[in-house]
Amino acid sequence: METQPHEILQQPPVSSNEARNDDASNHRDAEQNQDVSRDEVVQTLQVIASTGKFWHDWDKLKSMLSFQLKQVLSEYPEAKLTSEQQYASMGESYIELVNKLDEALTCFIEGPPFTLQRLCEILLDAKTIYPNLSKLALALEKNLLVTSTLTICTDPYPEATEKVAVDQEKANEKQNEQSDSAQNGVEPQVPDKDEVMTEADVGDDMTIDMEAFEGHKSSETNSESIANNL
Repeated sequence: METQPHEILQQPPVSSNEARNDDASNHRDAEQNQDVSRDEVVQTLQVIASTGKFWHDWDKLKSMLSFQLKQVLSEYPEAKLTSEQQYASMGESYIELVNKLDEALTCFIEGPPFTLQRLCEILLDAKTIYPNLSKLALALEKNLLVTSTLTICTDPYPEATEKVAVDQEKANEKQNEQSDSAQNGVEPQVPDKDEVMTEADVGDDMTIDMEAFEGHKSSETNSESIANNL
């Protein structure tokens, strides 16, 4: 009895749009599996950007940086182009770019690169600094192509200091808004209450004095008229 050869099931080719959708889905799954929230990631990077030091375990911090890296890259318009358009614009696909930068980050084993502070600054404000994905990728790659690393900081974590700084910044912004409003608008001239009362008192005194003066003058005129008649 002849054995029939097993049929080989061929999968249809995956389009570039499907690949991007799969990547986006994987990114969402990675976000859901994060031990920390996105707000905590941002706050951690803000502390590092302002101090140049880090306090977290490097593996945990590395996952935060990787998460923020992928999040920032996905926000650029080039991430939504077709593969052909991406190759024409950047010389590589978006997925290849993300994997290359992520591997450059994760290859640091002992600790973060000594450019950690600049990396955090870029990842926190990328779209303001770099208008397109190519320039951002070049800056990130430059800061990841180093060999020296940082050691974990043993100083107290500046959480309280950061909170005070944020509160102070909000207070300064509110003060600046009030100052701008005063400069752009016309403030009503409200007279001082004490000045109003003083003016009223002076006016009453002047009225009384004038009445007394008129009465005294009228009395003198009548006396002169009587004397003339006599």
